[in-house]
Amino acid sequence: MIGPRLRRVAALTAALAAAGTLLVACGDDEKSSVDYLVDARVRSLNVNTRDGYADGALMALTRVLPGFSYIGPQGQTVADRDIGTATLQESSPMTVRYEFSADAVYSDGHAMTCDDLLLAATAMGGRVAGFDAATHAGYQDIDKVDCAPGARSATVTFRQGASYGDWAGLFGAGTLLPAHVVGRIAGVADVHGAITGKDAKALGKIADAWNTGFALAPGREVDKDTILSSGPYRVESYSTDEGLRLVANDKWWGGRPALGDVTVWTAGTNGAGALADGRVDVVDSADLSAADTLAGRAAVTDRGSARDAAPLSVTSLVFAGRGVVADALVRRALASCMPRNQLARAHGANGIVWNLRSAAPADTLGPSLNVQFGRRYPRSDAARARALLDQRPIDTNGRRPKPVIRIGYPAGSTVDKAVVDAVAASCVGAGITVRDVSSPDFSVAALGKDADAVLMSGDTFAASGSASGVPALYALYPGDPLNLSGFRDVTVRNAVNDIVATTSDSARLPLLRTIDTQAWDQLPSIPLFGTVRGREYTGVSRVVPGLGRSGTGWNMDRWGAAS
Repeated sequence: MIGPRLRRVAALTAALAAAGTLLVACGDDEKSSVDYLVDARVRSLNVNTRDGYADGALMALTRVLPGFSYIGPQGQTVADRDIGTATLQESSPMTVRYEFSADAVYSDGHAMTCDDLLLAATAMGGRVAGFDAATHAGYQDIDKVDCAPGARSATVTFRQGASYGDWAGLFGAGTLLPAHVVGRIAGVADVHGAITGKDAKALGKIADAWNTGFALAPGREVDKDTILSSGPYRVESYSTDEGLRLVANDKWWGGRPALGDVTVWTAGTNGAGALADGRVDVVDSADLSAADTLAGRAAVTDRGSARDAAPLSVTSLVFAGRGVVADALVRRALASCMPRNQLARAHGANGIVWNLRSAAPADTLGPSLNVQFGRRYPRSDAARARALLDQRPIDTNGRRPKPVIRIGYPAGSTVDKAVVDAVAASCVGAGITVRDVSSPDFSVAALGKDADAVLMSGDTFAASGSASGVPALYALYPGDPLNLSGFRDVTVRNAVNDIVATTSDSARLPLLRTIDTQAWDQLPSIPLFGTVRGREYTGVSRVVPGLGRSGTGWNMDRWGAAS
C-alpha cells in the first residue's frame, strides 16, 4: 500500500518527468518526506557514550555521521568510500592506513581530518580517564595513531600481538565526532596537541565536552554550529509533535539523497500519533504492534508458529554486581523460577529459548551450540528456587529476608513489561518479589543503584548486533564498559581475545562453549530469547530491513517514493 503523501510525490515526479523537468528534493518540501518510526531514544549526537549506545541512537543518525564503514542489512561491515578508505598495510603489528576523501567536510564546511580519528581512538581506547565510552572493543588494542594536525590521513598501529578481525568496523558510522567542535566546547584550542602531549587538564575538558556537548532533546533548539553532519542528512529540528527532522546536507559531496528529508519518530516523540494518523511509512521497532498496524495484519500470539528471521541479538536479563543480586544463590533462584520457555514462546524468535550469550541465532554456530546448553534453567521450578534461597545464611534476627529484585528498562516497551510481569507472577511463589522499575528516562547507569537487573536487547534498548558478534561479546569482557554486571573471569577474557582474532568456525566453537560454560556457572546474566523486531514499510522504494545495530535506516538516503 502506498502512503498518501508518497503517492503524491510519485504522481508529481511522473508529471514533471513527462514535462522534461527534473524534480529536485528540497528539505522544506513536506511532500518529499518519509516518516520512520523507531524505538531508539536520541538524546545526543554522540552515539558512543554509554547512554547514546544503549539508547540505539545510531538507528536515527547512521546517515548523519557516517564513518569509514557502516553496518549493512545483514549486520555485516561495509566500507563507506564516500568518507575515505581504510587499508590494512601490515599484519604484525597490525597497521591500518586511513585516507579521508579530499571532499569530506562537515556541514559547517570544516574538513574532516585525522584529528577526528585521533579523538575517537582516544575517547574509546580506555586509557584516558574521563571519557564515558560505551565500549573499548578494538580501540583498546591501538598502540598509536600517527597523523599530522589537520592532515587528511592517519596510520593506526595496534599493539604487538594484538589481532582484531573486525578492524574494518572501527571508526565506523557515528564514531567520528568533529574535533574542532569538541575543542570549542571544551575551550581547548588544540585538541590534537592536548592528546599527543598528554595534557591531563585539557584532556579532562575534552572528555567532558565529548560526553555531554552534543545533547539533543525534543523541544530544544538544535544548535547547527554544534550538531553537525558529515553525511547526506543533517539534523534540522527535534520536537515531540514533529519528531527528529533530518534534511539534505548541502555540504555532502556524495550522491544526493533520493528524498529531501526524513522524519524519525524516536522514543519520546509522538510516534504513536503519527502511526495512528497514517503518516508513518517505515517501522523498525521491538513494539511489534507498530509493524502490525502498518502492515494491516493481526498480531502473532504464539511465536512458535512464526517464521522469524534469525536475529543478531538476544534479549537478556543482566544483573548488577552489587545489592541483593550480588548473592549467587539469589541469581540462581531467580533463574530457576523464571518461565523461560513461556517467555520465548510468547516473545522470542520462532518461540525458541535461547541459552547463549556468546552467539546469537544468526550465528552459524548458534543453533547447534544453543541445544548443548538447553538444560540450564529451561522452565520455572519454584521448588528449586525456594531450596536455593534456603541455603542462604540467616541474618542477625535469625531470618532469611525474602529477596526483592527490581528490574528496569525504558518505559513504553510492551514486550519488556510483559516479561517482567510474567517473571514476577512466576517467582512470587518461590518467595521472590520482582518489581518493575521502568521509567521513560531509564539508563544503564541505574543498574546497581535504582535497579538490580536490566532487560537488554543484545547490548542496547533498541536495534543491536552485528555479523561479527562484536562489540556484544565485550559484555562479558573484564573491565569493558559494556560489561554492565562487572563480571570478571580470566578464561572468558582470553576466549574473547581469541575469538575476535579469528573468523574460523572450528576455532570459534570451543571458545564460544568456554564463554557460556563460565557464564552459566557464575550467572552475570540470563539469556532469554532471540529478539524479535517488527520491520515494515509501505509506499517507499529501496528500503532494505536492517538486522544490525544501525537498523533499517542504514541506507535511508537511498529511500524513494514507490512508483
